[in-house]
Parts: sequence; structure tokens; C-alpha cells
Amino acid sequence: MDFALSDSQQEFIDSTVKFAREVLDKDASKRISSHHFDRKVWQQAADFGIAGLPVSESLGGMGLSALDCMLAIEALGKGTNDLGLIFSLSAHVFASVVPVWRFGSESIHQKYLEPLINGQYIAANAVSEPNAGSDIYNMKTTAEAVENGYILNGQKCFVTNAPVADLFIAYAKTDPKLGFFGVSAFIVHKDTAGLSVGKNREKDSLCTSTWSEVYFDDVFVPKEDRLGQVGAGGAIFHDSMVWEKGCLFAAYVGAMDRVYEQCLEHVKQRIQFAGPIGENQSVSNRIIDMKLRLDSARLMLYRAGWLYDQGKDSESEIALSKIMISEAAVQTGLDAIQLFGASAIENEMGISRLLLDALPSRIFSGSNDIQREIIARKLGLRKT
Repeated sequence: MDFALSDSQQEFIDSTVKFAREVLDKDASKRISSHHFDRKVWQQAADFGIAGLPVSESLGGMGLSALDCMLAIEALGKGTNDLGLIFSLSAHVFASVVPVWRFGSESIHQKYLEPLINGQYIAANAVSEPNAGSDIYNMKTTAEAVENGYILNGQKCFVTNAPVADLFIAYAKTDPKLGFFGVSAFIVHKDTAGLSVGKNREKDSLCTSTWSEVYFDDVFVPKEDRLGQVGAGGAIFHDSMVWEKGCLFAAYVGAMDRVYEQCLEHVKQRIQFAGPIGENQSVSNRIIDMKLRLDSARLMLYRAGWLYDQGKDSESEIALSKIMISEAAVQTGLDAIQLFGASAIENEMGISRLLLDALPSRIFSGSNDIQREIIARKLGLRKT
């Protein structure tokens, strides 16, 4: 059992952290306070290779394994305070580009992969509905087969990147009677007649990531822009969520590492009652607990990525790592505020940002309660 990273992996991590600090973190506090999505910064991330991390090199991507994608996203989380940007990038890469890469036809690859990877297109994953969030197979959006294509009707909500997206990966029912096998996936361009996007809804967390509703009103999608076979949408969505849950949450591991290092330095330098506050047991215990959570989360993340790359069943481990990381990030955010005191809530310090950005991590990509249901099923505690 070898826990060491290779030289090439460490070099890539170092260069990615450096890029995030020098490029993505520049003016990050201004973007966050103004809830501003910056397309120029997105393009810089795409130029670095982030938008095509897992896509095969032969198709224009970096060809990284799941574990190496985790290392890259973790490095971004360590290098910049703008987790909203990383959230949007991850939604683009893992929930949108991955399905196009893994399930798209050769013509879809030729038509869409290059602009998705080079930054020309931003993609959004349109799956959640007002009454079909975790229960996605109860969605109401339909795709009626017509000559040479499909007509989509319905509404999606909480669609990350929607206000700035050029393409949507839309899921709709092609046969409501078939449940999991009655859902299909489609690529829909933003300029398609009948497609409309709601106004960006500002959030207290992940502020630079945009989201809104998406409406389909007799939207025609040509047959060649269907992803995979008819009825394969459930499998395509499940596959993309394995990548998203596994890789997106690496950003929180990186963020916890960054905040842990800030806290460690702070308690060594902050003098109260004639000595560094780190000499107080109540303070040092918080630091130790932060490191315990960080190391545990990282090990669980890497194990999940390694299992996936080995072709082994990793669904339970990915769900476990998602729960562990999200809960650990929230608690680390709380402890960091306690250690910094009043200064933690100053925007300039950015300490409270981890807590604000971590709170919704227990909900998105399948809530932690849903993850527990997945694990219970894998343990044989639920009927399949």
C-alpha cells in the first residue's frame, strides 16, 4: 500500500496551486462580494486545462484519471478562496463534459468537445425540478419523439451555470412508464427556439457561481443531439454523478487544507495573556481536530478515486467520502471562526467564507441523507 504521490503528480499539484493563487485568486474577494461571474477568469482556467481534465488526450483533453482529477480540483481549492468558481467549473466538467465525452457519438464529439474544453462553451446540467430533486425519476419534463428528433417541454430549477451557459445537458422522459429506463439525455443550445433561462438567483454561498431556472417550451432537439441510446439518461446521469461527487468535493479538501494552515499560523502568532493562544489546550485541540478531519477526508477521497480507476465498485466509497468531506468542511469552518474570533467575519480575512461555502455541500450532488441511502443499499439494508 503506497501512499506516496509520483513526482509528476506532485509537480502538477504544485503548478495548479500556483495557478490558482496567482490567477484565480486575483480579485477573488471583489468577485465574491459583488456576486460576479467573470468569463475572463473562466477562460484562463480553460486555457490551463481545467475544462477538459478527464477527457482523452486524443479528443483534446488532459486524459487524467479520476484520482488525478481529484488532485487537480483539490489544488484549486487550496489555491483560491473562490469556491464558487471551482463549483461552476466542476459542474461544467463532471456533470456536463463527462457525459458528452463518455456517451456522445463521434459526431457529437466533433461538434461539441473542442469548444467545451477550450472555454468557448460553458455547459449546464439541467436535471433537477421543483418536485423532482433527489427523486429525479419523477421528473415531469418530457421529450416527445417526432420526425428527425424530439420536442422537449418542462421546467428545470437550481441549474448551475444556466445564466451564462451556451449548452445544456437536459434530461427528459421519453417513456414515463419505464422509470429509470424512461429517461433520455439531450444536448440543447442556448439559442434554440423555445428555450428560456430565468434570472440569476444570488446566493450567500458559492457567490460567483450562477444558477437559475430553465424552461423548455416545444424545444426541438435533432436526433443526432441525443446523448446515448433512448432510455439511457438514467445511466448517463448516474455516471456523471459518480464523477461529480468524487471530484467536486476535492475542492473542499483543498479549502480545508488552506484554512487549516491559516489557523495553525494564527494560533502560533496571536498573543493573549502573555503567550501564543496555541499553547492553550482548548485551542490546540481544535487545531488537532481540524487536522484529523482533513487527513481523514483526504484519505477517503483518494481511496474512492483509486477504486474507481481500478475498475472496482466505488459507489459506496464515493458516497462515504462525500458525507465525510462536506461535514468536515462545515465543522472546520466553525472552528476557524472560533479561532480567529471577530476578525473571522471580515471580508478581507476570508475565514468565514469556508463555512458559508461548505453549508450547501451537504445538500447538492445528492444530499447526505441520500448518500446514506446509497450506502445502506450497498450494505444490503435496503431492497434494490
